Order: sequence, then structure tokens, then C-alpha cells
Amino acid sequence: MTPVRKAVTAKKAAPAKKAAPAKKTASAKKTASAKKTAPAKKAAEKTAEKAVKKAAKKIAPAKDVVTTGGTVKKPAGKAAPVKTIAVRPPADESRTALVRRARRIDRELAEVYPYAHPELDFENPFQLLVATVLSAQTTDLRVNQTTPALFAKYPTPEDLAAADPEEVEEILRPCGFFRAKTKSVIGLSKALVEDFGGEVPGRLEDLVKLPGVGRKTAFVVLGNAFGRPGITVDTHFQRLVRRWQWTAETEPDKIEAAVGALFPKSDWTDLSHHVVWHGRRICHARKPACGACPIAPLCPAYGEGETDPEKAQKLLKYEKGGFPGQRLKPPQAYLDAGGKPAPPLEAA
Repeated sequence: MTPVRKAVTAKKAAPAKKAAPAKKTASAKKTASAKKTAPAKKAAEKTAEKAVKKAAKKIAPAKDVVTTGGTVKKPAGKAAPVKTIAVRPPADESRTALVRRARRIDRELAEVYPYAHPELDFENPFQLLVATVLSAQTTDLRVNQTTPALFAKYPTPEDLAAADPEEVEEILRPCGFFRAKTKSVIGLSKALVEDFGGEVPGRLEDLVKLPGVGRKTAFVVLGNAFGRPGITVDTHFQRLVRRWQWTAETEPDKIEAAVGALFPKSDWTDLSHHVVWHGRRICHARKPACGACPIAPLCPAYGEGETDPEKAQKLLKYEKGGFPGQRLKPPQAYLDAGGKPAPPLEAA
């Protein structure tokens, strides 16, 4: 090779030699960046609340918010507090993710309502059975204000089975639909006397054969009088589990099956109490108090109700709002938590 060609080759090769360390430098930068990124992620997690606060300020001026129901609503003028900023679950939420979210919601509600209990006054399975039948199309409060007079006069199935329907109707008048309810409670009392020796059966298949008793009533009795797990699908339970996207079913039996599959059977009775209590106190049908909801970050319907904390606080009911509950004789745990007993009928 001639000296000239060697010189040219040397000049061309020189940048190549210099480029080699450049590649190492780039790789080193990537490594260093990766090392810096790991602690950065941890730091970001620790300061998540600060980040969300900043994000909330940016979210506040947004134009329209589309809810899960497809309706468009104007957002509140003020930004929601950090704890109530919800992350909507993806449309393609996996089964595993749904189970985890549902169970976490139940755990959160268990902390909010550790004193949750059936809101019907009763002293034995017979009283709970009759009270649950009477609770249809009325409030538990009205039933609790009515049953003391009923059970004082007819304390056993034998007594109620032999009662004069007109006298029972007069007692049950405040409950509404008093004629139909009189027929049911007298009928189920006769069935208890004739078929079960005057005792309330502890099996689902036997309970649903009684007049006026369906699966909902049967599970209330089984879960709270016999300690046998059951899911109570009432109106509150139905709308909340759909609002939380646990199921899209609308028929009580299908809702019961779908939700029951998300939880261990041993959790069913307490789960029912938690959901119903939350529906009655915070997650109302028309005006849910989203700004005061402890499970807002887990709720795909967050924003359908009032998000301002102060305004939401005014929507709370019963002990959460400082008002009397529905039972005239509530459990001690409820009273210890600040709950107040309901007034008797004559004082209402």
C-alpha cells in the first residue's frame, strides 16, 4: 500500500476509534439513567399524594365528564380532594382484577361499618322472619316502630296463626299494604305451626315455601338468626353492585350468583350488611355523596354524585350524618360508635 493510501486510511479509521468509546458512553449513560430511574420510581410512589394534588388542579377546569352510564355532566368548580379522585377500572378489567377490587371494597366498608347489623329489631327467628316480610315496600324504621305492638299481642306463631285478621290489619296499617302483609304473616304462622311444629326452619328450601317468603327474606333469616351465610339482594344491594361494575345482571337470582362468586361463602352475610349500609348512608340512588365516600378511588361511578366534601357531608344519613338510626333497640356496638336509637312510633 502506498504511503498516501495509508494516510487516507488512517484518517478514515481515526473517527471509528473515537466512535467506539462514544458507544460505551451511551451505554454507560443508559445504565446510569436506569440506576437513577429505580429510586425515582420509588420516590414517585412515596409522593403520589402530592402528584395527585397537582393533577387534581389540572383536572378541575376540564369541560365535560362522561360517566359510566354514558351521560355527560359538568364537573364541580372545585377540585376533588386526593382521597376521592377515582381511577376508573379499564373496560377490559380481568376477572382476577375484578375479584381483588370487589374484595378490597368490602374490606374498606368493613372498617367504615364495623358495627353493621340487620336493621330490624328482633329477639328470635320468628320475629326476624315476620319483620322481614313486613319490610317490603317500606322502611326498616317503620317496621321497627310497628312490631313491638304486634309481638306484644302475638308473641308466638301459634298466637299469630289464630289471630283475627282485622285486628292484625289495624296494627300493621302504618307499614303500608297492611291487608296483603296481614295475610302473609298469618299464613306463614299457620304453616310454621302445621308443618314445622311452630319453629322457624333453618333451611332455604323450607323457608321459601312459606307465604310471603322469597330468597331475600330467607337469606336474611338464615344469615342473622342461624348464622348460615347468604347474600341479601335488596334494592340497595342491586344498584350498588351494578354501580361498582361487579355485575351487569338485573335479576336478583343472577346478581346473587354473580356476586357470590367473587367472595368466599363465609363473607356473604357481612358483605350484604356492608353494601346495604353504604347504600343507605352514603351511596344514595339519586344523590350519592361521592365527596364523602371512603371507597371513591375504587369506584368506577365516582363523580355521578356530589364531589365537594362539604356539600357531600350534608348528604350523609343516620349515624354518619349525626341522625338516629332505624332500630329502636340497636346493638351496643352501634351505640358505642355514636349511633342513636330510633324513636318509637308514638314519638315519631
